[in-house]
Amino acid sequence: MKVIRWLLGRLILVLNFVFSPKGVKRSESEQAKLDRKAATMTLYQFEACPFCVKVRRAMKRQSIKIELRDAKNNPTHRDELEQGGGKIKVPCLKIEKEGQVTWMYESSDIVNYLEKEFA
Repeated sequence: MKVIRWLLGRLILVLNFVFSPKGVKRSESEQAKLDRKAATMTLYQFEACPFCVKVRRAMKRQSIKIELRDAKNNPTHRDELEQGGGKIKVPCLKIEKEGQVTWMYESSDIVNYLEKEFA
């Protein structure tokens, strides 16, 4: 089962690379403004998770640069996710806004939030 999961993960990554979406073109000042907004966000993810790939593709379509943290292979990031979000489940978007931290799970919710915030 582990081998099958590994193979499917690699297949997902290859297909994501081959069919990578194009990003939105913006003016430098507009992109800089959105980059500052995205700097308050962190995505906890697993590299080959199909739901994480879905979120990363949405980020690429919107030309958003959000810090990615590997919660599978990095024990520090895994602990941060568990302590902050309450569970080890990916994808998880950490949003820091006005001194408050929100942990958003579910890829569809994250994609909808990003489309709303960065459209």
